[in-house]
Amino acid sequence: MPDASDKTTPMKKKHLGSNFEDFLESEGIVEDCRASAIKFKLARELERAMARQKISKAEMARRLKTSRTGIERLLDPENTSITLNTMAKVANLLGKRIEFALR
Repeated sequence: MPDASDKTTPMKKKHLGSNFEDFLESEGIVEDCRASAIKFKLARELERAMARQKISKAEMARRLKTSRTGIERLLDPENTSITLNTMAKVANLLGKRIEFALR
């Protein structure tokens, strides 16, 4: 029988057996995490499309009539305050479109 000093004794953990989404929900941050994940994916896809088409951030700023700083914010995966309208404009300039689905 294992004693308290035995490292193999299982410890009781609050979230043992639950999934990660349940944990995020219990912490009250599931929606923020979803928004961040969506923005991260969109930003990376837009950045890859710009690279494939050899469009610099400065050139994208010129085409959108905005600043290079604005493009930096757009491509910053942690900045979730960018509007869908702006994301759609950038996608369109790159010959892409953004698709959403509710599940």
